[in-house]
Amino acid sequence: MLLVSRRLPLPLLHPGRQRAYIARAPTKKLFVQPSYITLPSRSAVKMMTDTDGGKPTRAASPGSDSSPSSRPAAKKPRLNSPETPHATPGTASPSLRASDATQPKRGPKKTGPSRTQKRKAQHGALPEFCSHDDVLWREIKEVLGAEYVDGCVEAGTGRDSPLAYHAEVEVEVKAISSTGSAVGVVPGSAVPWAVIVPFSLPGEIVRAKIYRNARMHSFGDFKEVVKPNLEWRDNSRVQCQYFAKCGGCQYQMLSYEKQLELKRDVVVKAYQNFSGLEQSTLPTIGTTMPSPEQYNYRTKLTPHFEAPNSKQRKEQNNRQSDTERPDWFRIGFNESGSQRVIDIEDCPIATSVIRETLPAVRENAIKKLFTYKKGVSLILRDSLPLSTDKDVDPETHICVTDHKGTVREKVGPCIFEYPNGSFFQNNNGVLPSLTDYVQTQIFSDAGKRPTHLIDAYCGSGLFAITLSPHFERVAGIELSTESIRAATRNAQLNSLPSSKISFRAGDAGDIFQVIGDFPPEDSVLLIDPPRKGTDESFIKQMLMLRPRTVVYVSCNVHTQARDIGMMLRGSEADGKRRYVLESLRGFDLFPQTAHVESVAVLRLAPAEE
Repeated sequence: MLLVSRRLPLPLLHPGRQRAYIARAPTKKLFVQPSYITLPSRSAVKMMTDTDGGKPTRAASPGSDSSPSSRPAAKKPRLNSPETPHATPGTASPSLRASDATQPKRGPKKTGPSRTQKRKAQHGALPEFCSHDDVLWREIKEVLGAEYVDGCVEAGTGRDSPLAYHAEVEVEVKAISSTGSAVGVVPGSAVPWAVIVPFSLPGEIVRAKIYRNARMHSFGDFKEVVKPNLEWRDNSRVQCQYFAKCGGCQYQMLSYEKQLELKRDVVVKAYQNFSGLEQSTLPTIGTTMPSPEQYNYRTKLTPHFEAPNSKQRKEQNNRQSDTERPDWFRIGFNESGSQRVIDIEDCPIATSVIRETLPAVRENAIKKLFTYKKGVSLILRDSLPLSTDKDVDPETHICVTDHKGTVREKVGPCIFEYPNGSFFQNNNGVLPSLTDYVQTQIFSDAGKRPTHLIDAYCGSGLFAITLSPHFERVAGIELSTESIRAATRNAQLNSLPSSKISFRAGDAGDIFQVIGDFPPEDSVLLIDPPRKGTDESFIKQMLMLRPRTVVYVSCNVHTQARDIGMMLRGSEADGKRRYVLESLRGFDLFPQTAHVESVAVLRLAPAEE
């Protein structure tokens, strides 16, 4: 059974989930019968590597038979073997130990669902709302047909795959998912069943090797194109020798115009599926803002490798030199659809200085290979020389490989320094366009010009500092104390006094407690949360403050759509001035991939007469 809470007014919730809202710890409990749409989602099992033989296992999706957690645990040995009769009253059992006589009696047998029953309930449970799996599930539903899928869910069927493990099948591709993979079907299959395969395009027939079965769909490794979509696909565009093996890029065979078009579609579908808003209330979604560079743009790489296991360590003395790479050693990125690392010697989407530094970093890792006890993630970051490096050309680019080192970047006229291991956008070339666009959207209102900026999730101060010349006061908040130190330092680097701009460490929702003198009517709230989006507490406080303009920058358009829907419904429910979604546009910070950033702008509607 589920516990229902009234922690939020129902209008804040997604319409399709109001009756199934799950409480965390309400004092008054109201029980309702569970339905299929409220089954808890099984967390995706992380892909792991066997330290004995290096055998990889795939990550499990909801309903996957291959999940390690789906295997029954080993049974505990019985105190009495089946052959030994239990003692009868007044008769000692021959197998009874002296110590057993003092053991407490076991309580009554539990009558709840067995472990197997719980596992079956989780097997095939629908994904968590707005999760990566949920995004894919909705697109599978579009391909197979909503009526058919809903019927299978209602009947509890659709768990028996018609496709055998490791079977090679031809797949007719129907659509590209927002995840970047294609969704297709097997022609002539007796059972409607979707197959998810990467590096494939609508209208193509491709060959795939099945590696995991889930509810009403299977996952397959891309093997080859049998019938290409010549209108979209041009393999001469591919610039990486590892493409279709490495999981980093998905779209190198496409024109850049087509990539931008697909990314706009991702934004459109996200708001259709996750905002709960009427499509008539949405603004026209703009074309995706392009990146100035489609290759050589990425300012950060994190190649990784596994430490050698005990068997591999025995080969240490057989190496001819410490720079010789053992055949089993791979340093690079994950293979598509797997946790298996593939050896990567070059990455064409990385900036030139990173590509030039990568061979030396790889060589050093090989030399020190047998000193590592655990797997290692390296870091290479494009940087300008630090402000303390007086004898270096300030425009020369260097590569920082120390996790504790400091990185320096320039965005427009502003300088930023931050710890190498902390978050900062990885495409420096597009940042001026992004910050300029945000500025334009803020001041596009013909009304009174805003004077105060609140930067929640401010990080190292990118938006707070670049936008500060246009405001009288700026306040930023960030959970990471390390990032707050960097933001404060960056304000000093850009000659911004503390009387104009200030930063504090804390939860983003706490910022509303320290800006009491910020006039809401003259304030702009800018939020740039992590992929999980913001939360209910933050939205409640935002609605209480009611800043005139809200700019939501997101690296996950699906959670952004969910949050924007909650904000708009919440503003309509309390009887005050409501927000309207004024503009919505995607930004391409990662060309050749399926990823898209999104900027949404909310504005308070004029007061009704």
